[in-house]
This record gives sequence, C-alpha cells and structure tokens, in this order.
Amino acid sequence: MTRLLDHIRYPADVKKLDLEGMTTLCKEIREEILSTVSKTGGHLSSNLGVVELTVILHHVFDLPPDKLVWDVGHQSYAHKLLTGRRERFQTLRQYQGLSGFPKRDESPFDSFDSGHSGTSISAALGMAEARRKKGEGGRVIAIIGDGSMTAGLAFEGLNQVGHLEKDLIVVLNDNEMSISSNVGALSSYLNRLMTGQFVNRFREEIKSFLETLPSIGKSVLRFAKQAEESLKGFLMPGLLFEELGLKYIGPIDGHRLDYLLETFQNVKNLKGPILVHVITKKGKGYPPAERDPSRYHSVSPFRIETGEPISSKTFSPPTYTEVFGQTLCELAKEDRRIIAITAAMQSGTGLEEFSRRFPDRFYDIGIAEQHAVTFAAGLALEGMKPVVAIYSTFLQRAYDQILQDVCLQNLPVVFALDRGGIVGEDGPTHHGLFDFSYLRHVPNLIIMAPKDENELRHMMKTAIEYQGPVAFRYPKSKGIGVKMDEVLRSIEIGKGELLREGNDALILAIGSTVYPSLLAAERLEEMGIKVAVINTRFLKPLDGDLLCDWAKRTGMVLTVEENVLQGGFGSAVLELFQERGLFEIEVKRLGIPDLFVEHGSPSILRGKYRIDEKGIFEELQEMLKKRVSNSLFPRLESPSLTAVQPNLK
Repeated sequence: MTRLLDHIRYPADVKKLDLEGMTTLCKEIREEILSTVSKTGGHLSSNLGVVELTVILHHVFDLPPDKLVWDVGHQSYAHKLLTGRRERFQTLRQYQGLSGFPKRDESPFDSFDSGHSGTSISAALGMAEARRKKGEGGRVIAIIGDGSMTAGLAFEGLNQVGHLEKDLIVVLNDNEMSISSNVGALSSYLNRLMTGQFVNRFREEIKSFLETLPSIGKSVLRFAKQAEESLKGFLMPGLLFEELGLKYIGPIDGHRLDYLLETFQNVKNLKGPILVHVITKKGKGYPPAERDPSRYHSVSPFRIETGEPISSKTFSPPTYTEVFGQTLCELAKEDRRIIAITAAMQSGTGLEEFSRRFPDRFYDIGIAEQHAVTFAAGLALEGMKPVVAIYSTFLQRAYDQILQDVCLQNLPVVFALDRGGIVGEDGPTHHGLFDFSYLRHVPNLIIMAPKDENELRHMMKTAIEYQGPVAFRYPKSKGIGVKMDEVLRSIEIGKGELLREGNDALILAIGSTVYPSLLAAERLEEMGIKVAVINTRFLKPLDGDLLCDWAKRTGMVLTVEENVLQGGFGSAVLELFQERGLFEIEVKRLGIPDLFVEHGSPSILRGKYRIDEKGIFEELQEMLKKRVSNSLFPRLESPSLTAVQPNLK
C-alpha cells in the first residue's frame, strides 16, 4: 500500500497538504522513525515528540530560503524525512549513511551542524543578522528544547536577541512541563488570537497614538503596558522572555496541528524577536517511550512489540559506565566527602544508583558544564571530594573552568570522562577524541586511562585519594570481561605497567588500545618477533624511566592511542624522548589524524584508523620490514626472521 510519505520529497510537497493530509503524514512519519530506530538505534523519544511541530514548520515556512536551526539536532529525524532523505533513512547512523544529526554537507536544508546543546539561538541570530546586512529576506527559526535552555549559551543568545530587536523566531520545544487541558485550550486560543494581524496592528496603532498625546500619552502607555504584563503574568509563564525583549507566545499544544498551523501562520508575519512556547510529549505515539522517555532517549536496536533491546543471551561484561557507577557507590559508602555531579546525564553517566543511595550528595545541574566544574571547585575548597562525571565531548565546554577554577588552585576535583575515544554512531560531535590533547598541557592535572574495567576501579580509588585535580577517561563500550578485584588499591602516580617483554620492538599503549596491542604482539611472536608492550596507564605524568629504558633496549617504538595525534599521547612520548636525549629511537605514532571522525560502528572506525589489532600488527610489520631492508638492525636477520620476511607487508 502506497503511503503519503512516499510522495513527500521536499517541503514544497508538505505545503500542498491540508490538515487531514498532515495528520496522516505525522502518523506515517512516526511509524517510519520507530521502524528504523528499532533496527539502527538512535534518539527515539525526542524525535517522536516533535513530529507535528516539524510538519507544520515545513508547511508554513519556505525552506531553504527560510532556515531551521535545530538545537542539539537529535530531534531532526522527521526533518530528514521531509527534505529528500526518505529513501536513505534506513542508513541512519550507519557507516557512510545518514547522520543522526543535522549536517550541512548532507543536505541544503540543514543550515547548521549541531550535536551539543544551547547553540541554536546564537547561530540563528548570527544568520539572521548577516542576512539583514546583505539585504536578504527570509525568516530564521531556532528550535530549542527546554533541557537546552539550562545551557548558559542559550541565555547569552537570548540576551542579544532582545538587545538587537531584530526579526528572529525562537521555538521553545517544552517536553517536560505538564499543562492541564483547560488552561492549555484557553492559553492556545488567547495566543492564536493575540498573534493575529488585526490585534497586532491595533496594538501598534494605539501605541503610536498615545505617544503623540502631550503630557499624559507616555504615562497612559506605561499603564497600559503594566496592565498587559499583569494579565500575561496571570495567564502565561512568559515574563522572563518578555523581560529579555522577546514577544512571548504560548504555551501551545505541540500535537494539535490546527493550533500550530494558525499560530505559525500568524507568527510568520510578525516583526521583531518572538518566542513560541510549544508543549510536546516525549515518545509521543509509542507507549513504552511515553511511559519512560529517559530510557528511550537514546536506544540500541530493540523489539517494537515489547520495547526490549535485542541482545544475545550469552554472558556480557558490564559497561565501563556501570563499573564506574557501582565503584563510586562503594567509595562513597566509606567516604562521606564524596559528591557526584553530572550535567543532565544521570543515567548516561551511570549515577542513578548513586542518586538513590546518596540523594544529599548527588547533583544534576542541567546542561551547564561550566557551572558543574566551578561548583565542584567550591565544594573542594570546603573539604569535599567532588566527582564530576561528564562525557568527554561535553567537558570540552568547560575548558576555562578546568584550567582557571580547578587546576590553577590545585583543587582535589575528580573528572570522570565517560565516552572517551570513538563512540560510534553519534559521530563527530560525540567522539571523545580530544581530551588527551586539551587536558595534557594543563598544570597540576593528573591524567589516567584504564586498560580494562578492573583497572578503572583502582584508578578511581587513586583519584579520590590524590590531593589535587585528577582526570580519567574510559570508553562507552562494555568491559573486557576480566576478573574484578574485591579490594581496591591505589596505583602509584605516574607508574606504568610492563605487560610483555621483547627486544625487537616496543608498543606503548594507553587505555582502550592496550588489549589490541597485546593481541598484535602475540601474533608477531608467532612469527618469531619479540615485542614488548607497556600499559602506560598515565598520560601525565609519564613513567619516564620505564618508557625510556625499554625504548633504548628495542630502538623502535610504536605509540597507540584513541585520540587525535596532535598534542596527544604520542606527542607526549616524543617530548619525553627529546628531553632525555633519545634522538636515535625510531618512533611511529598511531592515532586519529587531523580530521573529524565520521559516524559508524566503533569496530569499523577503529579499523579504518588502524588502531585495532590488525592495524597495530600491520604497522609493526611495516616498521620491522623497513628496518631489515635498511640493515639498521642486523640482529633481525636471523634465519627465523628471514623466513617470515615474505609475510611482511
């Protein structure tokens, strides 16, 4: 059976539909999103909740001359379906398929690449102001969720919007506030009425008339405005935005197409900065997601009938995130000074159990990473042991606070960087591939990365006991499956771990690259090549004596990291060798080159950038082959090694 959605290629097709047609389209969009995300994984609740709003925006405004700027961007699936990407939608979040976020190089209808929250208002204002300066028309519409409104950047943008008093539409997609049906109906009616051309023209004419009256005109105008503000304050929650200089409209039922249509048709013709407050329900149309929108915010493949994830019944080790959360509870039970802080990621950072067991020592401060870090600094100054658990990619937003408010004062704040390294299908905005580089040069900061989930536990105890700032990063993935020690112990700061001996070459690995390095070394040993492997554990400080001693023994070093090469782990090793005068050591660095890594499964991406077992094995083969051919290392010309030379790449 042919669907209406199959005939929608671009927004111009949406404009042809009446309310009945748009109702059918919304139903089909939800079915398509649900069907696809159940197979690919992705952001479900937020996308199901914004379907009607998306359809109306594409119906009312003229895209792409008009611009939609999606905040965060994880609610843009319906937008993708309406802008020429329906036939590729099944490739969502797959390697070389559609991104799960807006991307300008994917479609002319995507006006701004997004993945972090709070950016839409500032970006939209910049676009609108540039258009004004160029004399171009068209409207710019920023769509921001209520969660993103906790970001300081959003209010910085709103502050300038009100100051400039230029044309801009901000849509506040509020999917948390509940509103009773009678108040909602009344408010929607009043605001649809208040946005009409007659009312606004009448208001402006009255204002102009009063300003012309001698003596009393301005006083009457002030009184009228005060009366209007009092009525608004009684009927609607928009005074904050009005005080910032935006005309507030709402709240509007975000699932009533008729309300949305009339409101935005009117708003399209209004001048000045406007905020439209729309109430939506996360997970709309899919009961499991409606009941538990947080669980279905970001999901792995699942069964639509039950909502349960598709997973094998074989044993599966806990994730690093789960180990972190459990271990922090153990430590907090013994130390009442420990306080956990997260930025709107209670579940994502594994802190749900902590929040239940220690509610008076848990703080979710919203999407405000800068505040989280400085708040932690204040706690540390008064003797607490704050643990700031934030995704690596999001902690980037608090760089200045890490440097100035924590490390400059050498405060004992612990930074737990979840999602360190390649995260997979969420793509370049979410990969944690820069933390080694943006943290390594900050004075006083200790930086660690565990090779497995058991070492993570010991690193956490080390961090809590250290009397200064510490950061440790760990991946999104499940653990290795190693045996967990019951008793936690501290690791000597800056002490590496020799895992394998060998005189032919040395692999220096850290974090998630340690086990692939060990496997590569084992494969080389089968060929008669002895490779030493060191789990560096600490990015800062490095174990200089251990690393330099084994580098001198082998003369050949391969560094492996799941981080950008610029300023990362390999760079730190090169600096160490230079400081120690080891200029004859042959060094090659494996890591992420100077680019933003695309989306795709972690295994595909690690293979592409050669930081998996196969890539490490082949890189070492290449290094050894060059050494033999150049006769730089005669010891390798033994019969056993000569026999395997044909296998060298």
